[in-house]
Amino acid sequence: MIKELTSKKNLNQGFRQVYRNKGAAGIDNVQITGLQSILKTHGKQYTEQIERESYQVSPILGAEIPKSNGKKRLLGIPTVVDRVFQQALHQVLQPVFEPDFQKHSYGFRPNRNAHQAVAQSLENINSGYQNIVDIDLKSFFDEVAHDVLLDLVFKKVKCRATLKLLRSFLRAPIQINGKLHKRRKGVPQGSPLSPLLSNILLNELDKELEKRGHRYVRYADDFSIYVRSKPAAKRIGNSLYRFLRDKLRLPINRKKSGVRKPLTFQVLGFGFVPTYKKGEKAKYQIVAEASKWDTFKAKLKYITKKTTPASFEERIHRINLLLRGWINYFKPASILGKLKKLEEWLRNRLRYCIWHHWKKPERKRKNLIRLGINPDQAYAWSRTRMGGWAVAQSPILRTTITVKRLKMKGYVSLIEYYNR
Repeated sequence: MIKELTSKKNLNQGFRQVYRNKGAAGIDNVQITGLQSILKTHGKQYTEQIERESYQVSPILGAEIPKSNGKKRLLGIPTVVDRVFQQALHQVLQPVFEPDFQKHSYGFRPNRNAHQAVAQSLENINSGYQNIVDIDLKSFFDEVAHDVLLDLVFKKVKCRATLKLLRSFLRAPIQINGKLHKRRKGVPQGSPLSPLLSNILLNELDKELEKRGHRYVRYADDFSIYVRSKPAAKRIGNSLYRFLRDKLRLPINRKKSGVRKPLTFQVLGFGFVPTYKKGEKAKYQIVAEASKWDTFKAKLKYITKKTTPASFEERIHRINLLLRGWINYFKPASILGKLKKLEEWLRNRLRYCIWHHWKKPERKRKNLIRLGINPDQAYAWSRTRMGGWAVAQSPILRTTITVKRLKMKGYVSLIEYYNR
Protein backbone atom coordinates (compact mmCIF):
# COMPACT_ATOMS: atom_id res chain seq x y z
CA MET A 1 0.00 0.00 0.00
CA ILE A 2 2.86 2.43 0.70
CA LYS A 3 3.80 2.48 -3.01
CA GLU A 4 0.21 3.35 -3.87
CA LEU A 5 0.30 6.11 -1.26
CA THR A 6 3.52 7.65 -2.64
CA SER A 7 2.57 7.27 -6.30
CA LYS A 8 2.77 10.49 -8.33
CA LYS A 9 -0.93 10.33 -9.22
CA ASN A 10 -2.03 9.94 -5.58
CA LEU A 11 0.27 12.67 -4.27
CA ASN A 12 -0.79 15.10 -7.00
CA GLN A 13 -4.42 14.46 -6.12
CA GLY A 14 -3.60 15.00 -2.44
CA PHE A 15 -1.80 18.26 -3.21
CA ARG A 16 -4.73 19.58 -5.27
CA GLN A 17 -7.21 18.74 -2.51
CA VAL A 18 -5.14 20.39 0.22
CA TYR A 19 -4.57 23.47 -1.97
CA ARG A 20 -8.33 23.77 -2.66
CA ASN A 21 -9.13 23.48 1.06
CA LYS A 22 -6.59 26.25 1.84
CA GLY A 23 -6.52 26.50 5.64
CA ALA A 24 -4.09 28.04 8.13
CA ALA A 25 -0.35 27.50 8.40
CA GLY A 26 0.96 24.90 10.83
CA ILE A 27 3.73 25.10 13.41
CA ASP A 28 6.35 26.06 10.77
CA ASN A 29 4.25 29.04 9.66
CA VAL A 30 4.45 27.94 6.00
CA GLN A 31 1.37 29.13 4.12
CA ILE A 32 -0.49 27.08 1.52
CA THR A 33 0.90 29.39 -1.19
CA GLY A 34 4.42 28.11 -0.48
CA LEU A 35 3.46 24.44 -0.66
CA GLN A 36 4.10 23.81 -4.35
CA SER A 37 7.70 25.10 -4.32
CA ILE A 38 8.51 23.04 -1.19
CA LEU A 39 7.21 19.85 -2.78
CA LYS A 40 9.09 20.54 -6.01
CA THR A 41 12.32 20.91 -4.05
CA HIS A 42 11.91 18.24 -1.36
CA GLY A 43 8.99 16.05 -2.53
CA LYS A 44 11.16 13.17 -3.77
CA GLN A 45 13.15 13.19 -0.53
CA TYR A 46 9.95 13.05 1.55
CA THR A 47 8.48 10.13 -0.41
CA GLU A 48 11.72 8.16 -0.10
CA GLN A 49 11.71 8.77 3.66
CA ILE A 50 8.10 7.56 3.90
CA GLU A 51 8.94 4.37 1.99
CA ARG A 52 12.02 3.79 4.19
CA GLU A 53 9.91 4.49 7.33
CA SER A 54 12.13 7.40 8.37
CA TYR A 55 9.83 10.35 7.63
CA GLN A 56 9.66 12.80 10.56
CA VAL A 57 6.15 14.10 11.16
CA SER A 58 6.08 17.70 12.44
CA PRO A 59 4.24 18.66 15.65
CA ILE A 60 0.76 20.06 15.11
CA LEU A 61 -0.37 23.53 16.07
CA GLY A 62 -3.20 23.75 18.61
CA ALA A 63 -5.76 26.49 17.95
CA GLU A 64 -8.95 27.12 19.90
CA ILE A 65 -12.08 28.25 18.09
CA PRO A 66 -15.35 29.32 19.78
CA LYS A 67 -18.35 26.95 19.81
CA SER A 68 -21.97 28.06 19.61
CA ASN A 69 -22.46 27.21 23.32
CA GLY A 70 -19.77 29.67 24.40
CA LYS A 71 -17.10 27.02 24.98
CA LYS A 72 -14.05 26.44 22.80
CA ARG A 73 -13.00 23.59 20.52
CA LEU A 74 -9.35 22.65 20.13
CA LEU A 75 -8.24 22.21 16.53
CA GLY A 76 -4.98 20.52 15.57
CA ILE A 77 -3.42 22.11 12.48
CA PRO A 78 -0.71 20.01 10.76
CA THR A 79 1.92 21.68 8.56
CA VAL A 80 0.89 22.07 4.92
CA VAL A 81 3.39 19.36 3.88
CA ASP A 82 2.05 16.88 6.45
CA ARG A 83 -1.48 17.71 5.28
CA VAL A 84 -0.60 16.54 1.76
CA PHE A 85 0.67 13.17 3.03
CA GLN A 86 -2.32 12.82 5.39
CA GLN A 87 -4.64 13.48 2.44
CA ALA A 88 -2.70 10.96 0.34
CA LEU A 89 -3.06 8.40 3.16
CA HIS A 90 -6.79 9.17 3.39
CA GLN A 91 -7.16 8.51 -0.35
CA VAL A 92 -5.69 5.00 -0.15
CA LEU A 93 -7.45 4.04 3.09
CA GLN A 94 -10.94 5.25 2.14
CA PRO A 95 -11.58 2.64 -0.63
CA VAL A 96 -10.43 -0.14 1.72
CA PHE A 97 -12.86 0.75 4.54
CA GLU A 98 -15.79 2.33 2.68
CA PRO A 99 -17.40 -1.00 1.56
CA ASP A 100 -17.60 -2.08 5.22
CA PHE A 101 -19.31 1.11 6.45
CA GLN A 102 -23.01 0.78 7.28
CA LYS A 103 -25.89 2.37 5.36
CA HIS A 104 -27.07 4.63 8.20
CA SER A 105 -23.70 6.35 8.60
CA TYR A 106 -23.91 9.64 6.69
CA GLY A 107 -20.93 11.77 7.71
CA PHE A 108 -17.84 12.38 5.54
CA ARG A 109 -18.59 9.66 3.01
CA PRO A 110 -18.96 9.76 -0.77
CA ASN A 111 -22.49 10.64 -1.94
CA ARG A 112 -23.77 11.04 1.63
CA ASN A 113 -24.66 14.19 3.54
CA ALA A 114 -26.37 15.74 6.55
CA HIS A 115 -29.70 16.14 4.69
CA GLN A 116 -29.93 12.37 4.22
CA ALA A 117 -29.25 11.85 7.93
CA VAL A 118 -32.02 14.30 8.92
CA ALA A 119 -34.44 12.74 6.40
CA GLN A 120 -33.79 9.30 7.92
CA SER A 121 -34.41 10.68 11.42
CA LEU A 122 -37.72 12.14 10.23
CA GLU A 123 -38.72 8.84 8.62
CA ASN A 124 -37.97 6.95 11.84
CA ILE A 125 -40.02 9.40 13.92
CA ASN A 126 -43.00 9.37 11.53
CA SER A 127 -42.89 5.55 11.47
CA GLY A 128 -43.72 5.53 15.19
CA TYR A 129 -40.20 5.30 16.66
CA GLN A 130 -40.59 8.38 18.83
CA ASN A 131 -38.48 7.53 21.88
CA ILE A 132 -35.01 8.64 20.89
CA VAL A 133 -31.81 7.56 22.60
CA ASP A 134 -29.63 10.64 22.20
CA ILE A 135 -26.03 9.91 23.24
CA ASP A 136 -23.39 12.61 23.42
CA LEU A 137 -19.80 11.33 23.28
CA LYS A 138 -17.62 13.34 25.64
CA SER A 139 -14.97 15.24 23.61
CA PHE A 140 -14.93 12.38 21.09
CA PHE A 141 -12.02 13.57 18.93
CA ASP A 142 -9.89 14.10 22.05
CA GLU A 143 -10.68 10.69 23.54
CA VAL A 144 -10.06 8.21 20.69
CA ALA A 145 -7.79 5.42 22.01
CA HIS A 146 -4.91 5.01 19.54
CA ASP A 147 -4.40 1.29 20.21
CA VAL A 148 -8.10 0.50 19.58
CA LEU A 149 -8.08 2.49 16.34
CA LEU A 150 -4.77 1.10 15.08
CA ASP A 151 -5.94 -2.44 15.79
CA LEU A 152 -9.02 -1.87 13.61
CA VAL A 153 -6.87 -0.49 10.78
CA PHE A 154 -4.39 -3.40 11.12
CA LYS A 155 -7.20 -5.92 10.50
CA LYS A 156 -7.55 -4.61 6.94
CA VAL A 157 -4.15 -3.01 6.23
CA LYS A 158 -1.11 -5.24 6.64
CA CYS A 159 1.44 -2.79 5.24
CA ARG A 160 3.97 -1.99 7.97
CA ALA A 161 5.16 1.30 6.45
CA THR A 162 1.59 2.59 6.06
CA LEU A 163 0.71 1.70 9.65
CA LYS A 164 3.89 3.34 10.94
CA LEU A 165 3.08 6.54 9.06
CA LEU A 166 -0.47 6.55 10.43
CA ARG A 167 0.83 5.99 13.97
CA SER A 168 3.28 8.89 13.52
CA PHE A 169 0.45 11.20 12.53
CA LEU A 170 -1.64 10.06 15.50
CA ARG A 171 1.20 10.48 18.01
CA ALA A 172 2.52 13.84 16.74
CA PRO A 173 2.83 16.23 19.71
CA ILE A 174 0.63 19.32 19.81
CA GLN A 175 1.83 22.84 20.54
CA ILE A 176 -0.53 24.85 22.74
CA ASN A 177 0.45 28.38 23.79
CA GLY A 178 4.04 27.75 22.77
CA LYS A 179 4.42 24.52 24.77
CA LEU A 180 4.60 21.01 23.27
CA HIS A 181 2.34 18.30 24.73
CA LYS A 182 2.63 14.55 24.12
CA ARG A 183 -0.41 12.85 22.68
CA ARG A 184 -1.37 9.28 23.57
CA LYS A 185 -5.01 9.52 22.54
CA GLY A 186 -7.23 11.62 20.30
CA VAL A 187 -7.57 12.47 16.61
CA PRO A 188 -7.32 16.27 16.37
CA GLN A 189 -9.97 18.02 14.31
CA GLY A 190 -8.31 19.90 11.48
CA SER A 191 -6.52 16.88 10.05
CA PRO A 192 -7.57 15.42 6.66
CA LEU A 193 -7.52 12.00 8.35
CA SER A 194 -9.80 12.71 11.32
CA PRO A 195 -13.19 12.22 9.55
CA LEU A 196 -12.17 8.84 8.09
CA LEU A 197 -10.59 7.63 11.34
CA SER A 198 -13.72 8.58 13.29
CA ASN A 199 -15.81 6.53 10.86
CA ILE A 200 -13.45 3.54 11.14
CA LEU A 201 -13.80 3.53 14.93
CA LEU A 202 -17.53 4.26 15.15
CA ASN A 203 -18.32 1.73 12.42
CA GLU A 204 -17.93 -0.81 15.23
CA LEU A 205 -20.87 0.88 16.96
CA ASP A 206 -22.85 0.85 13.70
CA LYS A 207 -22.26 -2.88 13.27
CA GLU A 208 -23.39 -3.51 16.84
CA LEU A 209 -26.60 -1.53 16.26
CA GLU A 210 -27.23 -3.37 12.96
CA LYS A 211 -26.70 -6.71 14.70
CA ARG A 212 -29.31 -5.78 17.31
CA GLY A 213 -31.76 -4.62 14.63
CA HIS A 214 -32.06 -1.03 15.90
CA ARG A 215 -33.11 1.98 13.86
CA TYR A 216 -30.36 4.57 14.13
CA VAL A 217 -28.72 7.53 12.41
CA ARG A 218 -25.06 8.51 12.69
CA TYR A 219 -23.22 11.50 11.30
CA ALA A 220 -19.57 11.38 12.49
CA ASP A 221 -19.78 11.31 16.31
CA ASP A 222 -23.41 12.53 16.35
CA PHE A 223 -25.73 9.51 16.62
CA SER A 224 -29.21 8.60 17.82
CA ILE A 225 -31.29 5.41 18.16
CA TYR A 226 -35.08 5.31 17.59
CA VAL A 227 -37.39 2.92 19.47
CA ARG A 228 -41.10 2.63 20.22
CA SER A 229 -41.16 2.68 24.04
CA LYS A 230 -39.40 4.58 26.80
CA PRO A 231 -38.42 1.46 28.84
CA ALA A 232 -36.79 -0.02 25.73
CA ALA A 233 -34.98 3.27 25.10
CA LYS A 234 -33.57 3.30 28.65
CA ARG A 235 -32.47 -0.31 28.39
CA ILE A 236 -30.74 0.32 25.04
CA GLY A 237 -29.08 3.49 26.34
CA ASN A 238 -27.56 1.64 29.32
CA SER A 239 -26.40 -1.22 27.11
CA LEU A 240 -24.73 1.15 24.62
CA TYR A 241 -23.03 3.02 27.45
CA ARG A 242 -21.34 -0.24 28.48
CA PHE A 243 -20.45 -1.12 24.87
CA LEU A 244 -18.82 2.25 24.24
CA ARG A 245 -16.98 2.18 27.57
CA ASP A 246 -15.73 -1.42 27.40
CA LYS A 247 -15.24 -2.09 23.68
CA LEU A 248 -14.29 1.30 22.22
CA ARG A 249 -13.11 3.02 25.42
CA LEU A 250 -15.18 6.11 24.67
CA PRO A 251 -16.72 8.13 27.55
CA ILE A 252 -20.27 9.48 27.40
CA ASN A 253 -21.39 12.91 28.54
CA ARG A 254 -24.22 11.79 30.82
CA LYS A 255 -25.56 15.33 31.31
CA LYS A 256 -26.14 15.79 27.59
CA SER A 257 -27.34 12.24 26.92
CA GLY A 258 -30.82 10.89 27.53
CA VAL A 259 -34.12 9.72 26.07
CA ARG A 260 -35.85 12.42 24.01
CA LYS A 261 -39.20 12.95 22.40
CA PRO A 262 -39.25 14.52 18.90
CA LEU A 263 -40.19 17.97 20.22
CA THR A 264 -37.11 18.10 22.48
CA PHE A 265 -34.72 16.46 20.03
CA GLN A 266 -32.35 18.21 17.62
CA VAL A 267 -30.04 16.69 15.05
CA LEU A 268 -27.40 18.54 13.00
CA GLY A 269 -29.09 21.91 13.56
CA PHE A 270 -32.63 20.70 12.76
CA GLY A 271 -35.60 20.24 15.09
CA PHE A 272 -38.97 18.50 14.73
CA VAL A 273 -42.49 19.91 15.15
CA PRO A 274 -45.84 18.12 14.75
CA THR A 275 -48.40 18.97 12.08
CA TYR A 276 -52.01 17.88 12.39
CA LYS A 277 -54.64 16.86 9.84
CA LYS A 278 -58.20 16.15 10.85
CA GLY A 279 -58.75 12.48 11.60
CA GLU A 280 -55.07 11.61 11.21
CA LYS A 281 -52.20 11.04 13.57
CA ALA A 282 -49.76 13.90 13.98
CA LYS A 283 -46.90 13.88 11.50
CA TYR A 284 -43.64 15.68 12.16
CA GLN A 285 -41.83 18.08 9.88
CA ILE A 286 -38.29 19.44 10.20
CA VAL A 287 -37.48 23.02 11.14
CA ALA A 288 -34.27 24.96 11.72
CA GLU A 289 -33.31 25.13 15.40
CA ALA A 290 -34.13 28.45 17.11
CA SER A 291 -30.45 28.95 17.97
CA LYS A 292 -29.54 28.66 14.27
CA TRP A 293 -32.00 31.44 13.41
CA ASP A 294 -30.55 33.59 16.20
CA THR A 295 -26.98 33.07 14.98
CA PHE A 296 -28.00 33.71 11.36
CA LYS A 297 -29.77 36.96 12.26
CA ALA A 298 -26.85 38.08 14.46
CA LYS A 299 -24.43 37.64 11.54
CA LEU A 300 -26.72 39.59 9.20
CA LYS A 301 -27.03 42.29 11.86
CA TYR A 302 -23.25 42.61 12.13
CA ILE A 303 -22.80 42.86 8.35
CA THR A 304 -25.48 45.57 8.16
CA LYS A 305 -24.32 47.46 11.24
CA LYS A 306 -23.99 51.10 10.19
CA THR A 307 -20.61 51.46 11.92
CA THR A 308 -19.10 48.34 10.30
CA PRO A 309 -16.53 49.79 7.86
CA ALA A 310 -17.59 48.56 4.42
CA SER A 311 -18.97 49.89 1.16
CA PHE A 312 -22.54 49.00 0.27
CA GLU A 313 -21.27 46.61 -2.42
CA GLU A 314 -19.03 44.85 0.13
CA ARG A 315 -21.97 44.43 2.50
CA ILE A 316 -24.08 42.92 -0.28
CA HIS A 317 -21.28 40.51 -1.22
CA ARG A 318 -20.90 39.31 2.39
CA ILE A 319 -24.67 38.95 2.79
CA ASN A 320 -24.93 36.89 -0.41
CA LEU A 321 -22.17 34.52 0.73
CA LEU A 322 -23.87 34.03 4.09
CA LEU A 323 -27.33 33.54 2.57
CA ARG A 324 -26.14 31.00 0.02
CA GLY A 325 -24.57 28.73 2.65
CA TRP A 326 -27.29 29.03 5.33
CA ILE A 327 -30.31 28.68 3.05
CA ASN A 328 -28.81 25.79 1.07
CA TYR A 329 -28.17 23.91 4.32
CA PHE A 330 -31.59 24.53 5.89
CA LYS A 331 -33.61 24.36 2.66
CA PRO A 332 -35.12 20.93 3.48
CA ALA A 333 -36.72 22.45 6.61
CA SER A 334 -39.89 24.48 6.85
CA ILE A 335 -38.26 27.95 6.81
CA LEU A 336 -40.19 29.93 4.18
CA GLY A 337 -42.47 31.78 6.62
CA LYS A 338 -39.60 32.98 8.82
CA LEU A 339 -37.50 33.88 5.77
CA LYS A 340 -40.21 36.27 4.56
CA LYS A 341 -40.22 38.10 7.92
CA LEU A 342 -36.44 38.19 8.01
CA GLU A 343 -36.38 39.50 4.44
CA GLU A 344 -38.33 42.62 5.37
CA TRP A 345 -36.10 43.28 8.38
CA LEU A 346 -32.92 42.85 6.27
CA ARG A 347 -34.09 45.26 3.57
CA ASN A 348 -34.77 47.90 6.23
CA ARG A 349 -31.29 47.31 7.67
CA LEU A 350 -29.83 47.99 4.22
CA ARG A 351 -31.91 51.16 3.85
CA TYR A 352 -30.62 52.27 7.25
CA CYS A 353 -27.02 51.76 6.04
CA ILE A 354 -27.71 53.89 2.97
CA TRP A 355 -29.37 56.64 5.01
CA HIS A 356 -26.44 56.67 7.44
CA HIS A 357 -23.94 56.77 4.55
CA TRP A 358 -25.58 59.91 3.16
CA LYS A 359 -24.72 61.62 6.49
CA LYS A 360 -25.24 65.36 5.89
CA PRO A 361 -28.76 66.80 5.49
CA GLU A 362 -27.96 68.47 2.15
CA ARG A 363 -26.70 65.21 0.67
CA LYS A 364 -29.82 63.44 1.93
CA ARG A 365 -32.01 66.11 0.30
CA LYS A 366 -30.27 65.81 -3.07
CA ASN A 367 -30.38 62.01 -3.06
CA LEU A 368 -34.07 61.95 -2.17
CA ILE A 369 -34.78 64.30 -5.07
CA ARG A 370 -32.80 62.02 -7.42
CA LEU A 371 -34.96 59.12 -6.20
CA GLY A 372 -38.15 60.97 -7.20
CA ILE A 373 -39.22 62.79 -4.02
CA ASN A 374 -40.49 66.33 -4.57
CA PRO A 375 -38.11 69.07 -3.31
CA ASP A 376 -40.26 70.27 -0.39
CA GLN A 377 -40.78 66.77 0.97
CA ALA A 378 -37.11 65.91 0.38
CA TYR A 379 -36.06 68.99 2.37
CA ALA A 380 -38.38 68.10 5.26
CA TRP A 381 -37.18 64.49 5.47
CA SER A 382 -33.51 65.46 5.18
CA ARG A 383 -33.94 67.58 8.32
CA THR A 384 -36.10 65.11 10.26
CA ARG A 385 -35.35 64.43 13.91
CA MET A 386 -36.51 60.86 13.55
CA GLY A 387 -33.86 58.20 14.24
CA GLY A 388 -32.25 56.45 11.30
CA TRP A 389 -33.96 53.12 11.99
CA ALA A 390 -37.38 54.80 12.06
CA VAL A 391 -36.61 56.54 8.75
CA ALA A 392 -35.51 53.22 7.20
CA GLN A 393 -38.94 51.75 8.00
CA SER A 394 -40.85 54.81 6.82
CA PRO A 395 -42.59 55.12 3.43
CA ILE A 396 -40.05 57.76 2.31
CA LEU A 397 -37.27 55.11 1.97
CA ARG A 398 -39.40 52.03 1.37
CA THR A 399 -40.95 53.64 -1.75
CA THR A 400 -37.66 55.04 -3.07
CA ILE A 401 -34.99 52.51 -2.12
CA THR A 402 -37.08 49.69 -3.56
CA VAL A 403 -36.25 46.02 -3.94
CA LYS A 404 -35.60 46.71 -7.63
CA ARG A 405 -33.01 49.38 -6.77
CA LEU A 406 -31.36 47.12 -4.17
CA LYS A 407 -31.11 44.36 -6.79
CA MET A 408 -29.34 46.77 -9.13
CA LYS A 409 -26.62 46.90 -6.45
CA GLY A 410 -26.35 43.10 -6.35
CA TYR A 411 -28.86 42.30 -3.60
CA VAL A 412 -30.49 38.88 -3.93
CA SER A 413 -33.73 38.21 -2.08
CA LEU A 414 -33.77 35.47 0.58
CA ILE A 415 -36.83 34.00 -1.13
CA GLU A 416 -34.99 33.93 -4.47
CA TYR A 417 -32.18 31.94 -2.85
CA TYR A 418 -34.75 29.59 -1.34
CA ASN A 419 -36.49 29.03 -4.69
CA ARG A 420 -33.31 28.33 -6.64
